[in-house]
Amino acid sequence: MINNKKVLALIPARGGSKGLPGKNIKHMCGVPLIGWPIKAALNSKYIDKLIVSTDDENIAAIARGLGADVPFIRPKKIAMDDTPTIDVINHAIQFLESSGDFFDYIVLLEATSPLTEGTDIDCALNDLYNAKDMAKSIVGVAEVELSHPSFCVKIGENKLISPYMGKSFSAPIRRQDVSQLHYFEGTLYISTIDSIKHHQSFHHDSTMSYIVPKWKAFEVDTLTDFICIEAIMKNKDKLNA
Repeated sequence: MINNKKVLALIPARGGSKGLPGKNIKHMCGVPLIGWPIKAALNSKYIDKLIVSTDDENIAAIARGLGADVPFIRPKKIAMDDTPTIDVINHAIQFLESSGDFFDYIVLLEATSPLTEGTDIDCALNDLYNAKDMAKSIVGVAEVELSHPSFCVKIGENKLISPYMGKSFSAPIRRQDVSQLHYFEGTLYISTIDSIKHHQSFHHDSTMSYIVPKWKAFEVDTLTDFICIEAIMKNKDKLNA
């Protein structure tokens, strides 16, 4: 709980994966990938209940063994490639509330974002609670750096390049001179339950930002991602220093 408000953590973990088959249970540094967000949730001082929503019995068994609750097997109709995450969230909330289990906040953690830690969850929850009169949700964002639009180019005829922004290359662009931009990095989403029911999204006019360092913003979609994140995981103590 945070100030007598109950907090639910939800980890969606579908069995099918085209980019990296079986990725949710593929071992990273000796732990199934889904084990990292489970560990983060269990290390949070505010989360009251942690559930995994999956359509896969094997994932369910592994999640239970790692300390998560799996109170249902997700119906196939909301476990498709194109199933919106909000459908998974609504199903989980409705299932729990039908059993008399009500919460004030929901924390969405992705199995593909293993670098999120319990301290991130707690800091973001604190930020959101302290801004409760203004904000109803908080999402992770990271700074746009080398891919900033100021450094992007368009490719025209004969493969010649032109600036995406500006008219010419006459003035050099320095990183410290460009306007600061951030992108939704996808590792952490928190909302009041009332707001998620109303907006059907974490993103709206009452959404605030939780700034995530670049190294924590990586997500596992491909084998290349997996290899890179595992290397980061092995050096996390240096990056956290």
